[in-house]
Amino acid sequence: MLDQHRDYVLRTVEERGVRLVRLWFTDVLGNLKSFAISPAELENALEDGMTFDGSSIDGFSRIQESDVLAVPDPDTFELIPWSEPGAAEARVFCDIQNLDGNPFQGDPRQVLRRHVQSAHEQGLTFYIAPDIEFFYFEQPERGERPKPLDRGSYFDLTTRDAAGDLRKETIRKLEQMSIPVEYSFHEDAPSQQEIDLRHTDALTMADSVMTFRLVVKEVAASQGVHATFMPKPLEGLQGSGMHLHMSLFRGDDNAFFDGGDEHQLSPLAKSFMAGLITHAAEITAITNQTVNSYKRLVPGFEAPVHISWARNNRSGLIRVPFAKKGNPRATRIEYRSPDPGCNPYLAFSLLLAAGMRGIQEGYELPEEADANLFEMDDAALTKLGINQLPQSLSDALRTMEQSELVHEALGEHIFEWFLRNKRREWRDYKTQVSQFEIDRYLGSM
Repeated sequence: MLDQHRDYVLRTVEERGVRLVRLWFTDVLGNLKSFAISPAELENALEDGMTFDGSSIDGFSRIQESDVLAVPDPDTFELIPWSEPGAAEARVFCDIQNLDGNPFQGDPRQVLRRHVQSAHEQGLTFYIAPDIEFFYFEQPERGERPKPLDRGSYFDLTTRDAAGDLRKETIRKLEQMSIPVEYSFHEDAPSQQEIDLRHTDALTMADSVMTFRLVVKEVAASQGVHATFMPKPLEGLQGSGMHLHMSLFRGDDNAFFDGGDEHQLSPLAKSFMAGLITHAAEITAITNQTVNSYKRLVPGFEAPVHISWARNNRSGLIRVPFAKKGNPRATRIEYRSPDPGCNPYLAFSLLLAAGMRGIQEGYELPEEADANLFEMDDAALTKLGINQLPQSLSDALRTMEQSELVHEALGEHIFEWFLRNKRREWRDYKTQVSQFEIDRYLGSM
């Protein structure tokens, strides 16, 4: 099968007159990296990989062990739809390997591949469908506040429909790159958008999220608009999340479905959810990796704050959507805290690791919390045994550092590098004097 995919890639490059093939991979923080090769080098790249200096990539090699291999995954080959006429380009995602051919420990894609393979060995396939929120703004000048394109709200068809046109063009580009879209609409905040991708296996979806972020930005930039996945760009309004609809399948059967259960959730699904709830605080530094992420995870803006679950309660971390009648395949859970600035390979890895730990150790799912948790005081929440997600990047890092599950799931290399990098971000943030502090204290002290 691998030979067939390789032959298809080489044949397509020749038939479509591809001039450049871009090899894509990500650093530890989820920034997309790329270098280009000519078609003449592609066969060699598919066979033996391409050597590059890993010490130049954040979170990759140290100077004394710098060279690594980018090995293209032919399953991910796609033509780039915004190439110049007559100069076709293609992209292919790569796995990063050491020169001896073993997986490189600093490669986020290899981390997810390892967890997906472990689930496969137990007969399970991990599926994800993300709801991805983001903002369009006018092109910013340095130091200026973001300027929305419209004042629309949820599901609005705005008078100035620049955003709608951008969404439509984005969807066309995504579908040309074999990324199917389920929904798209104007979200609640001014100039905020949401595009929901159709579910697929976790590794394919992580690649799709990386492609999605680039496509959104490319289409916006082509029209002089700035697109951002910053979790909370506007004060006093809701931020952007990446709600993840997740399920496990055994072959064609949804392992989360149990028609005899009042919530149609199987014991496996409940143990998976219990794993997520038990380890939620430990994985939050990865699912919400910036200082700004925690400006979104506050009460009153539809983002989760409390580690709980319910059927139809958006104040909790996990929601169990009502499945369409008579469709067992639609039974799923929605994990609501991640934001679109995370590294999807690492986020999906930890969600799968936490859920599988719950299954393997038979974690018990706590009682459903169907009340509005935002209206309850701390004493009432404590009585119910409901804890909060970390309230700052510093809190999240402190919790992550103590987590055996996260350390094991990420591996020593990424675990230690991520903590060092993000502690430095927190130190840099603490030294800043914000406009809030100037306005509140300068005149009164």
